[in-house]
Amino acid sequence: MKVKAFGMVAEKLGKQELVLENPGNSDRLLEHLNENYPDLKGIKFSLAVNKKLCTEPSIIPIGAEVAILPPFSGG
Repeated sequence: MKVKAFGMVAEKLGKQELVLENPGNSDRLLEHLNENYPDLKGIKFSLAVNKKLCTEPSIIPIGAEVAILPPFSGG
């Protein structure tokens, strides 16, 4: 699965896209990111699956569009 990174998250990763095996849900993806990309520690970021922010654990369907988003504000 492809995971797109934006803003300061992409800067910390050194790339704008990761290719990962689908972990099945957003909690497992967060665990994987924190374990394998230590530069992300200390940064608040959000996950979006199919253009919807994950505010609670979510299933990641096969072929889903996944994004790691930096903190943002606005209104």
